[in-house]
Amino acid sequence: MANQMMMVVVAWQMYDITNSAYDLGLVGLAQFLPSLVLVLIAGQAADRFDRRYILAWCLGGQLLVVAGLVAGTLGGWLTRDAILLASIALGVTKAFQMPTQQALAPQLVPAVALPRALATISSGTQAAIVTGPALGGFLYVAGTHMVYMVCGVLFLAALGALSFIRLEQAPRAREKVGLQSLFAGISFIWQRQEVLGAISLDLFAVLLGGAVALLPIFARDILHVGPWGLGLLRSAPSVGALLMSLYLANNPIQRHAGKVMFGSVALYGVATLAFGLSSSFLLSLIALALTGVFDMVSVVVRQSLVQLDTPDAMRGRVSAVNSIFIGASNQLGEFESGMTAGWFGAVPSVLIGGLGTLLIVALWIRLFPALARRDKLVN
Repeated sequence: MANQMMMVVVAWQMYDITNSAYDLGLVGLAQFLPSLVLVLIAGQAADRFDRRYILAWCLGGQLLVVAGLVAGTLGGWLTRDAILLASIALGVTKAFQMPTQQALAPQLVPAVALPRALATISSGTQAAIVTGPALGGFLYVAGTHMVYMVCGVLFLAALGALSFIRLEQAPRAREKVGLQSLFAGISFIWQRQEVLGAISLDLFAVLLGGAVALLPIFARDILHVGPWGLGLLRSAPSVGALLMSLYLANNPIQRHAGKVMFGSVALYGVATLAFGLSSSFLLSLIALALTGVFDMVSVVVRQSLVQLDTPDAMRGRVSAVNSIFIGASNQLGEFESGMTAGWFGAVPSVLIGGLGTLLIVALWIRLFPALARRDKLVN
């Protein structure tokens, strides 16, 4: 929740100060690049040290950033460069937090319960995505500093929750740090075809099928609903994902996991096509909600496969690489949508993305037949 609010308020404040769309884009880039640069180090750390302590340092770092933003806002000295530095600092903490958090979950529940646990975690994430920006916007009326202060309280609450985690585990063997160890996560994924197939399928599906970056165009020029409609359109995928994650938490996928994953990605492409062809606001909302539903099925299957097929000693490095795939698909997906929309128009861009997703599914079934035949998530 705090992270979602921070993303909103930092961007708002940057735009208030500079009135520059370019600087607005730099905020997102500043938060993404540290993950790309630190991927090997973050994964190595998550496999060598107690993951709870790494998360504690990450949350503590975010608290310090929040304190600096509050001081700068109240003191009137917060500048464009200061916000960019704060964004880089947040990116550094997230670079370590994301893979560590993913690798920690399998240590807390038995393997047979992991798919349900991941669905439950995803439901919390989606609830934060739906409510966090709205709460941040509401609090922004009371002052930017008020949003940052509430974020600080939420980071403290996360630290409190972290203190309740107890792990019983044998001491880890200290693997010698070297190039082989640093690149072990990439090597592991490359050698495990089912893991590689699951991660790359999600990468290309989101890269091609994402329409979120073009929603302002659809809201204003095609559906004619204005800012209020844009807000509903942006929240629709998260609402669909939240509902599906709650369902999967109570009804985990038992059989035909590979077919379910490929089928859900294909339906994600079909829902994207429906959105691109729609001129009805209600139908567009339903189509976007369905993209969230089918994407969540794919996410839970992919995360379960990655975590269950990876030894605990490797989970940090593999999760770090997986996090880069996820971040790259979102960032590059927005770039791809913008470029194709500039060349062909918004509607053709979405239709090309939907058709591309369906082609990727067909191609990946042939390239990764073992993944398509995967039955149970827990072997």
